Amino acid sequence: MAGTSKDSNTYNRQRWESAEFPMLCQTCLGENPYIRMTKEPFGKECKICARPFTIFRWCPGAHSRFKTTIICQTCAKVKNVCQTCLFDLVYGLPTQVRDSALGLEEKMPESDVNKEYFTQNMERQLAKSDGTGPVGELGRAMKGSDILAKLARTTPYYKRNRAHICSFWVKGECKRGEECPYRHEMPTDPSDPLAKQNIKDRYYGHNDPVADKLMRRAEAMPKIEPPADVSITTLYVGGVDPAAIVEKDLRDHFYQFGEIRTIHCVPRQTCAFVEFVSRDSAQRAMSASHGKLVINGLKLRVLWGRGQATGKQFNEGGVAPALAPSLAPVPGLPGAVPIPASYAAAAAAGGLPGHPGAAVHYPSMDPMRMGTHAPRPRPDAPQ
Repeated sequence: MAGTSKDSNTYNRQRWESAEFPMLCQTCLGENPYIRMTKEPFGKECKICARPFTIFRWCPGAHSRFKTTIICQTCAKVKNVCQTCLFDLVYGLPTQVRDSALGLEEKMPESDVNKEYFTQNMERQLAKSDGTGPVGELGRAMKGSDILAKLARTTPYYKRNRAHICSFWVKGECKRGEECPYRHEMPTDPSDPLAKQNIKDRYYGHNDPVADKLMRRAEAMPKIEPPADVSITTLYVGGVDPAAIVEKDLRDHFYQFGEIRTIHCVPRQTCAFVEFVSRDSAQRAMSASHGKLVINGLKLRVLWGRGQATGKQFNEGGVAPALAPSLAPVPGLPGAVPIPASYAAAAAAGGLPGHPGAAVHYPSMDPMRMGTHAPRPRPDAPQ
């Protein structure tokens, strides 16, 4: 194990791990497609099981710090996490958030003897599997979850690969200027819980400040209530990029919930409106899609539409008028002026141009205010 020489031929060395490529998430791998890695067999001991393993070191991209693997692949496969950041490979979340959402209570041993026995059992299970998914209780519990779907990271977060802060710049002594490979920024508040992160807490899933922050965010998420008007069967889908998502993609997802009446895409507003035939179909689609709809790698926002009183669903701008928020009246502006009796009588006679029931907002809008009389039809005029 750790402390055993590389040249010694002992039983413990048979348990050392050798690998050809690391298990990494897209964020840690970086955005550089021509990445170059260095490999050192049995270079360090695993931070979890303390067994020597093959380490890999690489630079994810420009202005990024060099990254290395810190746990062995066996420990990574048991928890289905990245060997570097220890985040889940499927959802990109800490193990504490994933396990609490899936209802897992698997207790991993933390003593040396029990860890070695547990690791050997996991290696036997991994040897029997195809190696593409987790094993044990996690492998049996990998299923969909509303919380995981809402909190899951669908795109890489390359900001996590930034270089460390230059301590000399913080003290005002850095003389390298723009050539300094470290960031010239002030550090975060030492009292911030995110400044105190531990590798073992992240792996075992307890007392993780990042997980606590995400759990609080999940609790604060608003819940969408169905509208009281049962005639509303339209769903608003936001974030529809016309270059990546077409009407067929939306139809392929929403058709499973019921019969679709129309799908109207508004490319200029990057949104779409899906109208179902029945209210039950719309409710099923909302329950299954709100906060967790991902199509072609894009996370979309699904909300309820609003009823249309005029029957015209979209205005000239391409957006449903009823979806616009109702604004409170501005104080100080004049209200609607009541229609004068003479105006109403003339409008009823059909001699006044304009809509008979049009509201008069200002005195200047009254055509008979200055004594004008509406032309009346002649009795002898042909009908």
